[in-house]
Amino acid sequence: MRDRALKFIEALGGIDNIEEIEGCITRLRGTVVDAGKVDLKKLKGLGIVGQPILMGKGIQIVVGTYAELIGTAINEIMRGK
Repeated sequence: MRDRALKFIEALGGIDNIEEIEGCITRLRGTVVDAGKVDLKKLKGLGIVGQPILMGKGIQIVVGTYAELIGTAINEIMRGK
């Protein structure tokens, strides 16, 4: 799951561009520093469902039933684990 989380981090503009992220059932929800750094094409290439929703600095991405695992893995990477 760590490798997949790293791909999501890259698509979200890198670790320094993610303010917060959490997995909630089938979605990743969070905020980014600069929405312009989010690579929507890369996100689509990760097999997400539908189109990511960007509103200001907020983002929602439907990833499926592993959203909580991805969210946890991203947060562990961000905390340096």
